[in-house]
This record gives sequence, structure tokens and C-alpha cells, in this order.
Amino acid sequence: MTAMSDVTVLLLTFFMLTSTFIQKEPVQVSTPGSVSEIKIPDTNILQILVDSKGKVFMSLDRQEDRAAVLEKMGEQYGVSFTAAEVGKFKLANSFGVPIKKMKDFLALPSDKQDAVLPSLGIPTDSTDNQFKEWVKVAREQNRDLRIAIKADQTTPYAQIKNIMKSLQDIRENRYNLITSLKVVSEDM
Repeated sequence: MTAMSDVTVLLLTFFMLTSTFIQKEPVQVSTPGSVSEIKIPDTNILQILVDSKGKVFMSLDRQEDRAAVLEKMGEQYGVSFTAAEVGKFKLANSFGVPIKKMKDFLALPSDKQDAVLPSLGIPTDSTDNQFKEWVKVAREQNRDLRIAIKADQTTPYAQIKNIMKSLQDIRENRYNLITSLKVVSEDM
């Protein structure tokens, strides 16, 4: 009996140490299915999350990149951030706030940030396309960055097309679309 519990503890420890945790996302997204089995890398990834209403959120996997990108975006838009605000942003998994509202957003406690974030989103319209700037600055910060788009299956096509056009405008023509794996029957 002792040997059985030892094996159980060893297996449990192994799985705990080798598993990766899923980052908390600002909105729930139900991805469309596809048969592609291309694996998205675990590191050096810029994930663009588009909810069913077309709101855009982003996440960078490296904390150093997040801090540097926020500071550069602040410089471009004339917003200065304190070390505490940069530190708070660095610890956030995802972001999706217009840069002019970022200071107010970072001043909120984390539970209020989680409640407010889904209603905001990064501007992608033609008059103030901050999305392009976030991607451009992130790419300048980390040349090895891979871009992945994760959109809800009910997101309007026009919004996804707008995201892809924005990426093409800044010469980002290589990106992955994150989907759920769909099983194909052998009958075909």
C-alpha cells in the first residue's frame, strides 16, 4: 500500500511540475474549429484576443516586454507612468485599455480591473488605431515575437478582417489563428 501511495505522489508531483497554467483572459472566447494541428509556441508570443462583440485585447508572455512596451506607448501618446504603475502592468496577463485611460485603469484594485476590462478594449478604428501601435512597439521590443489571433467564433468577420488589415498595414504578414481541434471523420 505504501508503494502505491509513493507512486501516486510521484505522478502528482511530476504533472504539477511539468504542466503549464492557462493564463486568465479578460473575456471568454469560444474558438472556431479547424483540422490544423500546428502548435502555437509557448514563449515569445503576442496573443491578440477578439471577443464576440469585436473588442480587442492583447497579451505578451514576457514581463520585461510588457513593461518596455507600456513605457514606449506612454512616450508616443504623452502619458508618463510611475514605477508602481509599470510594475502593476508588468504583472497583468492581458491588457485592453485605450492608452489615455491606462493610468486610471492601473489605479484600480485588481478585482475592479477584472470587472472593467471586458467593457473597454484597444481602439482599432481608422481615426485612432492604437492596436497597430501596440503591435509595432511590441515587435520593436522583441524581434522573435510570434503573433497569434484568438477570436470568438461569433465575432463579426468584418472585425477580424480589420485586425488582419491593420497587421498588414504595419507589414506583419505572418500570424497564427488559434482554433479548436475539429475531428475529421475517415469517411471523406
